[in-house]
Amino acid sequence: MNYTEFKQAVIAAAEAKQVKDYELYYTESAETQTEIFKTEIKGFTTNNSLGVCFKCLVDGKMGYASTEHLSLEEAESLVERALANAVSIESEDLAFIHTKGDTYATYEKEEGKVPTSAELIDLALAIQNQLYATDDRVVDGTQAAAGYIESKSALYNSNGLDLQDDAKFAFAYGMAVVADNGEMFDGMDVVSGKMETFNIEKVAKEAVKDAVETMGAAPVESGKYPVVFSNKVMASMLSTYASVFSAEAAQKGLSLLKGKEGEQIAADIITLTDDPMKSDALVKCTFDAEGVATYKKNVIENGTFKTLLHNLKTAAAAGVKTTGNGAKASYASTVGIRPYSFFINPVKGRLEDIMAQAGNGVYVTSVEGMHAGANPITGDFSLAASGFRIENGKKTTPVKSITVSGNFFNLLKDIVAVGEDLKFSPFALGASRCGSPSVLVKEMTIAGK
Repeated sequence: MNYTEFKQAVIAAAEAKQVKDYELYYTESAETQTEIFKTEIKGFTTNNSLGVCFKCLVDGKMGYASTEHLSLEEAESLVERALANAVSIESEDLAFIHTKGDTYATYEKEEGKVPTSAELIDLALAIQNQLYATDDRVVDGTQAAAGYIESKSALYNSNGLDLQDDAKFAFAYGMAVVADNGEMFDGMDVVSGKMETFNIEKVAKEAVKDAVETMGAAPVESGKYPVVFSNKVMASMLSTYASVFSAEAAQKGLSLLKGKEGEQIAADIITLTDDPMKSDALVKCTFDAEGVATYKKNVIENGTFKTLLHNLKTAAAAGVKTTGNGAKASYASTVGIRPYSFFINPVKGRLEDIMAQAGNGVYVTSVEGMHAGANPITGDFSLAASGFRIENGKKTTPVKSITVSGNFFNLLKDIVAVGEDLKFSPFALGASRCGSPSVLVKEMTIAGK
């Protein structure tokens, strides 16, 4: 039984039980991936998953039930279990079934060729061979991978909503390991989208360059420096602290941004946008996990904090309109909050121009320990880092074994330049995609030698 048939069976079962207010939420994904080690296939995996969550509102109480099996018997059982759950639940939380009336965005689906398993293997092998061919110092430990993902999310409810979003894309990466005087250095490059547009030579060159540039690195003297964060590092930083923009976190006392709407919380060159339909996004979302129409919004605009991100529950508690950011970690999860394409807007200026403005400082291209060294509640962080010296406005020798420390909220205020090189973190299915250009922070604490 497919989703459409199962949906009709659930509708019939709900009508038979005289359930008036209900919702059916469905997700499905399929992923194929191959990995190459040396010149052989290290692994080939296929993962397929689907799930359905049915919820119904009875006397102000919301009952839930979920399943991974699509059959007539399971459709009837799903409704019965949700009804039983609604009767037994003791929660006093507000419950919602979204009403019809939103205007939903549309987009043209630009689907590339669906690769065969053999084509994915050939792509990964080609990247691996190109990695070895790019530089004589590339050694074993070097890896490559290629894959293809299809996903679907759908929502139907008793108020007339019948929605569906789909996504299909390929991805590949090369991870180069190079050897120099007994030391190993690694670098990586990732590409995603239509497989037929992938430039494997560029992937290999970027991965090898990333590794080779770090050879001969040494720590700088401890002190305070102007710091340029690369676009990749700043995107990672934004991803780590994305939860502070959640109304759910704020209402639980887990975000310092509670009640800060309308205040200046960042430098006036900072505009932070959440865009569920960004043109280059691999996965576009026309509706959230509650069936609310999504839309583009500025969370920070010219340094001023405009809004927290809301779902229906947090919006009702705050007396505002939802921002359409309801999200589920899985089909069976409760509704939380997440951004979509979440990014600091680029400003005119090349990376070279930003370094020239820094004068003498540090260009940070990699950080480690985000899971342990960054606190999303207080904003404090202390992270192992590497990168390059900036001397007389130019990138010079590589730097390693340093620690960069500061506070995320202070960092936003202390940004004095934003580049034009917007880059997003690699996409993870079901997660937010965060992006940023390179940024210059006027002064940060660096622990080195």
